[in-house]
Amino acid sequence: MPFSAFDSAAMQRAIELARRGEGSVEPNPLVGAVVAAADGDPRLVGEGWHRRFGGLHAEVEALALAGDRARGGTLYVTLEPCGHHGKTPPCTEAIIAAGIARVVAAVGDPHPLVAGKGLARLAAAGITVDVGLEEMAAMRLTSPYRSLLTRGRPWVIAKWAAGTAGGLESPPGRRWLSSETSRERVHSLRGRVDAIVIGSGTALTDDPLLTPRPSGPRIPLRVVIDGRGRLSRDARLVRTAREVPLLVATGPAADPAWTDGLRADGAEVWIGPAGDPAQRLHALWAELGRRRCTNVLLEGGPLLLRAAFAAGGIDEAWVFITDCPTATADPAAAISDVPGLAIETVDLLGGDILVRGRIAPVER
Repeated sequence: MPFSAFDSAAMQRAIELARRGEGSVEPNPLVGAVVAAADGDPRLVGEGWHRRFGGLHAEVEALALAGDRARGGTLYVTLEPCGHHGKTPPCTEAIIAAGIARVVAAVGDPHPLVAGKGLARLAAAGITVDVGLEEMAAMRLTSPYRSLLTRGRPWVIAKWAAGTAGGLESPPGRRWLSSETSRERVHSLRGRVDAIVIGSGTALTDDPLLTPRPSGPRIPLRVVIDGRGRLSRDARLVRTAREVPLLVATGPAADPAWTDGLRADGAEVWIGPAGDPAQRLHALWAELGRRRCTNVLLEGGPLLLRAAFAAGGIDEAWVFITDCPTATADPAAAISDVPGLAIETVDLLGGDILVRGRIAPVER
C-alpha cells in the first residue's frame, strides 16, 4: 500500500530512537518503535527503543507509554516484531493485547526464530501488516546485526586521518587528529564497539592504550595483528592487559617464547592459520564473530588498511580530513582513491571534515 507523509515521519522517528541503543544492545539489533493514535487522531502517543541487551524491546516500551491510547492505533517499528520467547516475552503478544489495529514494519528480521513468523502471527490475529517503509534506512541501521547473523563476522569500521591530498595516508608528522572535537568523536566510537584492531606497526610507533576516554557503554577488546612477533612486553597495551583485555593475533610460526611471555603478562594469544593475508584476516574476523563481536573498529596504519580493503574486510569508513584550509574543502577529492566508498554523511568537526560511508563488497 502507499504510505502517507505521516507514516514516513513516524518511521523516521522510530529510526532516530533506535540509534540511541548503539553500544548497549549488541549483539541484538538496534530497534525503535512509535505508536500513533487511532485513525482520525494522527499523533504519536508512545515511543521506545531497545535500550540494553536483555532489556525491554522497543515495541513493549512504546506500548507501555501509550497505554489505552494504543487501542485501535498504529505501531511503527524498524524491525519485524519477535514472536518467540527469548530473554523477554514475544512482542507480538504484547501488540495483540494492546489492541493495535495496524503494524508498519520497516524490514523483516532474518533471525531464523523470527524471519516472517512475527508478521504472520500479527496478520493471523486480524492486524493489518505493512512492510517496507524506510526499508533501506532500516537495513543500514541493522547492518552490524545482520553481518554477525548471516556472515558470522562483525561489521568492520575503518578509521583514519587523511590530508586534503587524499588517500589512506595520514598527513606527515601528524600523530593525533587535529581537533579536540574529532578526538572526542573517535573516543565515543571506541566506547560503543566490541573490539579495536591495529597492526604491530601502529603498536610500535604510537604505543597506544586503545581505550575510550571517557569510557562508553562497552569495554572493547584490544587486538594487535602481529605476524612477526614485534610487540614488546614493555608496550602499554601489554602492561595493561590484566586491566583491559588484549588479544594478540599471530601465525603458526610465532616464537613460543614470545607468545608464552605475552600470556604470562595477561594477554591472550590467538594463533591464526597459515595462508595469504586475506585468508588470515578473514579467519580473525570469523574468530571475533565467534566471540559475538558485532562492531569492530580498525585503526591500523596504511599497510593494514590497504590489506583489509584488498581482502574485502571493511564495511564502513570514517575518514577525518585534518588539514583543511577552508570549511569548503571538497571531501570527495580527499577520499577519491578509497576503494568502493559510497559517502553517507559529511560533518564539520572543529576545522576537520569527517566523511562517513559504506564500502561496497569486493567481488570475489
